[in-house]
Amino acid sequence: MANNEQVKSLLDAGVHFGHLTRKWNPNMAPYIYMERNGIHIINLYKTAAKIEEANEALKKIAASGRKILFVATKKQAKDIVAEKAKNANMPYITERWPGGMLTNFVTIRKAVKKMASIDRMKQDGTFNTLSKKERLAVDRLRAKLEKNLGSITDMSRLPGALFIVDTTREHIAVKEAQKLNIPIFAMVDTNSDPRPIDYVIPSNDDASKSIDNIMTSVTNAIIEGLAERKAGGAQDDSEDTEAVTVETKAPRKRAAVVAAPVSSEEE
Repeated sequence: MANNEQVKSLLDAGVHFGHLTRKWNPNMAPYIYMERNGIHIINLYKTAAKIEEANEALKKIAASGRKILFVATKKQAKDIVAEKAKNANMPYITERWPGGMLTNFVTIRKAVKKMASIDRMKQDGTFNTLSKKERLAVDRLRAKLEKNLGSITDMSRLPGALFIVDTTREHIAVKEAQKLNIPIFAMVDTNSDPRPIDYVIPSNDDASKSIDNIMTSVTNAIIEGLAERKAGGAQDDSEDTEAVTVETKAPRKRAAVVAAPVSSEEE
């Protein structure tokens, strides 16, 4: 159950500020507390409860050995997400979502292997045998691949879950995860549709303080899960991919995404 201290932390970070009322998505109605000056105010007690629910699930996925892929390409979120994901030793996409990142994962892995191949060329001296023009072209290719895919070099298989900031902006990632039945965790603002999301965290997805607050909470849960896995001496689960996915994923709640009413007073 959400406590007042947790809600105050969310309030101080501006997590409660939604979008203009004219831009709202009606499916977010259950998470809206009130309207003020033409802006929807999110019910932070429901946000806190949803954070706890998401954290528990993320902790289990991390403890199982699966990766959680973070996706945030908007300017105010990318640096925060990259930093927090690195701290949790998780992959992230903050530049541009490569079409087919999940649905055509084999091709994406080939691009990652191309990076490794270029690195080997530089180490064994093959790179120096190329002409100046060829070396320049290879360097440019390596830089482009690093920018777009550098953070997923260690992701050898599909992630156990996605965590998305701004589902409207990252709608392609949402659709690919849905197609492959990969659990989706997300910060969902009042202008977005929560129905495709498995673990909705109703929150301001535009303000950097709000993003930082939520990201800190979820990555701390992931770090706890990794610590539990290490302490338990868990074995490699690389051959049990499907089993882990089934165990850690909650049933899709497309028809029941609405949270039960929570009585609360505005902070």
